[in-house]
Amino acid sequence: METETETETETETSNHQCYSLPTSSTHHHHHHHRYYSRRLLLVVILYLASASASASEDLIISRFQQYLQINTAHPNPKYYEAADFILSEAKSLSLESQVLELVKGKPLVLLKWPGKNPKLPSILLNSHTDVVPAEHHKWSHPPFDADQDQGGRIYARGSQDMKCVGLQYLEAIRKLKSSGFQPLRTLYLSFVPDEEIGGHDGAAKLADSETFQNMNVGIVLDEGLASPDQNYRVFFGERCPWWLVIKATGAPGHGAKLYDNTCHGESSQEH
Repeated sequence: METETETETETETSNHQCYSLPTSSTHHHHHHHRYYSRRLLLVVILYLASASASASEDLIISRFQQYLQINTAHPNPKYYEAADFILSEAKSLSLESQVLELVKGKPLVLLKWPGKNPKLPSILLNSHTDVVPAEHHKWSHPPFDADQDQGGRIYARGSQDMKCVGLQYLEAIRKLKSSGFQPLRTLYLSFVPDEEIGGHDGAAKLADSETFQNMNVGIVLDEGLASPDQNYRVFFGERCPWWLVIKATGAPGHGAKLYDNTCHGESSQEH
């Protein structure tokens, strides 16, 4: 629409000049030369902007793949490799960083983006670096290669739970910093280990630490369910455990979903 508007404006201007001013073939030549030069410049600018945006997106995908390619699956997660990657990204973003090893062999990375008013309660964005084990023979792509198919889908353990969220935190900060934005409140990012096996040596140790008390955290944002479309769900609560021992036979399912015709789905219904 912008191009059409520009063309109409140029035509009206050209007609105005023809009827109001004495013109010559030389004048027409220069006028059309300037017109097409401006059009060409506009096309070049749009092309370069598109190419720049595409290159930026490619870099984001590349960083995501690098994170996914670090095998942090239990029982032997490569926590130190993940920590090194996060620290490298923090350095590129000029974020303050520290590594807390509250339990030996389980480093926790804490990043800080100071706010304009550090006295206000801070915001903590949390994610975990560990992932559940992957049975390689059940994957169409190696689970730690982070292959991307022609449709743009990336196949990797941790691509949903939850390295995508940790990387999104970093890329959002990169975008905000490039625009000159500075948060009002101090923003912290925590990359914790151990979540998939209970979180006792990761998030729990952090919450009990003096470091956490000094952070003056007002709100913590963590993971939620992935959305297959552009609709985003807001989670404002967590399920509480209620320990029962129930024996049932039948098809297995998922602990968070009571699907029909599964042993725990059927056994949980009232009869």
